[in-house]
Amino acid sequence: QVQLVESGGGLVAAGASLRLSCTASGRSFSNNPMGWFRQAPGKEREFVCTINWSGAITDYADSVAGRFTISRDNAKNMVYLQMNSLKFEDTAVYYCAVGWGRANTTYDAWGRGTQVTVSS
Repeated sequence: QVQLVESGGGLVAAGASLRLSCTASGRSFSNNPMGWFRQAPGKEREFVCTINWSGAITDYADSVAGRFTISRDNAKNMVYLQMNSLKFEDTAVYYCAVGWGRANTTYDAWGRGTQVTVSS
């Protein structure tokens, strides 16, 4: 079983940047694709982005493409989410997860999340 812990969230002004980190422990990390999701109050959890095991292939939701970048460091068991040009609507709890694709049902391990709040 893999354990995931997100960090790096906080309160920022619109237009600012944040970098989220996800630390993985437990089963082999480097063989697994990873993803980021987010959930705003009163809304369903939604796909943000995903990255394959090597980092060579990524996919982004239209709402974040061009502003967010997912990356990973397999030697450190880390996945990152660089978020630039943040908007009020990016406010949510951000989760990292093990899996691939845009549906949360294809992910089998989740962290507890980190809160990102963007003030308008």
